[in-house]
Amino acid sequence: MDNFLWTEKYRPNCISDTILPQNLSTTFNEFVEKGIPNLLLCGGPGVGKTTVARAMLDQVGSDYMIINGSMNGGIDTLRNDIKSYASTVSLNGKRKFVILDEADYLNPQSTQPALRNFMEEYSKNCGFILTANYKNRIIEPLHSRCSVIEFLISKQDKPVLANSFLKRVQDILKEENVDYDKKAVVELIIKHFPDWRRIINELQRYSSSGKIDVGILTQMSDGSFNTLVQALKKKEFNQMRKWVAENLDNDPTTIYRKLYDTCNTNMKEASIPILVTTIADYQYKSAFVADHEINLVACLTTLMIECEFK
Repeated sequence: MDNFLWTEKYRPNCISDTILPQNLSTTFNEFVEKGIPNLLLCGGPGVGKTTVARAMLDQVGSDYMIINGSMNGGIDTLRNDIKSYASTVSLNGKRKFVILDEADYLNPQSTQPALRNFMEEYSKNCGFILTANYKNRIIEPLHSRCSVIEFLISKQDKPVLANSFLKRVQDILKEENVDYDKKAVVELIIKHFPDWRRIINELQRYSSSGKIDVGILTQMSDGSFNTLVQALKKKEFNQMRKWVAENLDNDPTTIYRKLYDTCNTNMKEASIPILVTTIADYQYKSAFVADHEINLVACLTTLMIECEFK
């Protein structure tokens, strides 16, 4: 039990316990009361898409199975696992569901087109809930067969949700008997908002020391970033690679953004378009790669070779 993931241990099992903007909470509660349609839930990582799907189905008492599209995205998953499940009647007599997690990784040439036929063929017996970080990777015929819900957070909702989540993680830390500095927890929430999953995972990781304080926050100082820029300018590959290894606790997205924000200061004008297109390319790849360190080093190597620095 000591090693049990907090994200699973404290996952909400009803919509009222989820942390959502009021309009989304109202929508999902209406689905619980009136019936859950086929859904496509879209939004960034960790915002609660899968949690909401499971909470709704737990609340209405429906049977469901979860398929991870990034691991089992081939057509055989449809033909075997999903077909055998969707074609049988639920033991409790209620409509059963398939949650296709990370459905944007399902093959758009084979699996996704076949899925639309499954959704129609088994509609009386089985519903489908798809989650996706990138809705544009889901083919249009699936959009039309689902109610599409985007997990968008307005500027007005951000402080309300962040405060609600702070109270939630404080309860978790108290339950787990972990001493903590409230300021450190607040800064961690601000740093990774609204990726609730990452925040909880980070807290669990740092809780192994028995105390969570400001030491858990790795900040990328201007001095540290300038060290990277100098390594790129001088084409010092080993120094650049060492910098990446020492700063990998920073989200790669933060590093890409810092490079973009400082390009006018650090780079000759003719090289800026190369930097922009290179960063965009490697940011896209980061959604698929197994090793983010190698992907970031590859991006910086490209900038080192093709760009001129001031």
